[in-house]
Amino acid sequence: MDYLEKQLICPICLEIFTKPVVILPCQHNLCRKCANDIFQASNPYLPTRGGTVTSGGRFRCPSCRHEVVLDRHGVYGLQRNLLVENIIDMYKQEPSSSRPAPERKADQPLCEVHQDEKINIYCLTCAVPTCSMCKVFGSHKDCEVAPIKSVYQLQKTELTDGIAMMVGNNNRIQGIISQLEETCRAIEVNSRKQKSQVCEKFDHLYTILEERKQEMSGRVTAEKEEKFGYIRGLKRKYEDHLECMTKIVESGIQTMQEPEMAVFLQSTKCLLQNIGEASNTSQLEKVECGYENMDHYTVNFKKEGKALNAIDFVRDEVEEQEDGGVVGAEGEGYTGQATLGGAMVGGGPPFQPTPVPQPLIEQNALS
Repeated sequence: MDYLEKQLICPICLEIFTKPVVILPCQHNLCRKCANDIFQASNPYLPTRGGTVTSGGRFRCPSCRHEVVLDRHGVYGLQRNLLVENIIDMYKQEPSSSRPAPERKADQPLCEVHQDEKINIYCLTCAVPTCSMCKVFGSHKDCEVAPIKSVYQLQKTELTDGIAMMVGNNNRIQGIISQLEETCRAIEVNSRKQKSQVCEKFDHLYTILEERKQEMSGRVTAEKEEKFGYIRGLKRKYEDHLECMTKIVESGIQTMQEPEMAVFLQSTKCLLQNIGEASNTSQLEKVECGYENMDHYTVNFKKEGKALNAIDFVRDEVEEQEDGGVVGAEGEGYTGQATLGGAMVGGGPPFQPTPVPQPLIEQNALS
C-alpha cells in the first residue's frame, strides 16, 4: 500500500490524484486541474473561458519534459485514465488501519550546547532552531523565540510558494527557449529565401557577375551564422538558468519531504536564499522583435546593367553624383556613380557596405 500510494501522487500538487485524471502522450498522469494550470502558465496569451484555455497549444510534461501538443479542446482533449481513477477509488476504500504509518525518525535532534535537550523552539532573532535551555540560560536568553511548530508551518508555506513560483518560471523560460528555437528556424528560412533571390538575379548576368555573386551570398551566410551564434549562445544561457532552477526545485521537493521539523528548518534558510537569487532573471537577455529578419539583403536588378563590378545590395538611400563622365571610346574612366537596381556602381573606389547593426538587446524581467 505504501508503494501504491507513491504511484498515485501527482507530480504537481504532490497529493493523490484528483479525478478526472488525464494521461499524457508520454504515458505520465496528471490531475486535469494541474494539467490546465501548467498549460495556462506555458501559454499565458491564449484566450480563456471560465479559467480554462479553450484553444490549442503546447506544454511540457513535468516528469519527463516531453512536449505535449494539444488541439482546440485544450486539456479537455486529453484522454482520461479510467484505470488510475478506479485504483484511486479502491485505495480510498481500503481501511486506514491496513495502510502503513508514515516513517518517522525516532530521535529528535538535540541541542549542540545542551546535549541532553531536544530542539523545540525557534529563535526569531538569530533565525535558528534551539532548545528551551538556551532561551533560559544560554546565548538566546535575550532573543525573541516562537514555537517551532508555528515557524515550521510558516516557512513550509513560504517554501511551497517559492517552489510553485519556480515551476511557473521554469515553464515560462521553457516557452522562451521554444521561441528562440523558432527564431533559429525563421532565420534559416529567411536567409535561404534571400540567397535564392540573389542567385536568381545573378543567373541573368552569370558570366560577368559570378565573382560578385559568391561574395554577396557569402555575406548573407556570414550574417546568418552570426545571428545563429548569438541565438544559440542566448539559448544556452536560458538552458543553463533552467537547469539551475530545476536543481533548486528538486532540492526543495526533497526538503519538503523531510518529516522532522528541526532538520527541515536547518536547511530551508539557504534554500530560500537560493530560490530568491535564482528567481532574479533580470540579467537574461531577450531578442528584439524582428531580429530574424534578413530583408536588408533585398536585391533588384531591373534597371540598366552598366558598370557591374561594384554592384551591391539595395539600400534605402542612395547618393548619386550628377556631374560624372561615362567611359568613352578612348578608355577614359568616369568619376560618377550610377545605380543598378538601387545598387551603387561606378569606376571609383569599391562601395563599402554599411555594417549591419548589432541587435538591440533589452532586459527580460520575468515577474
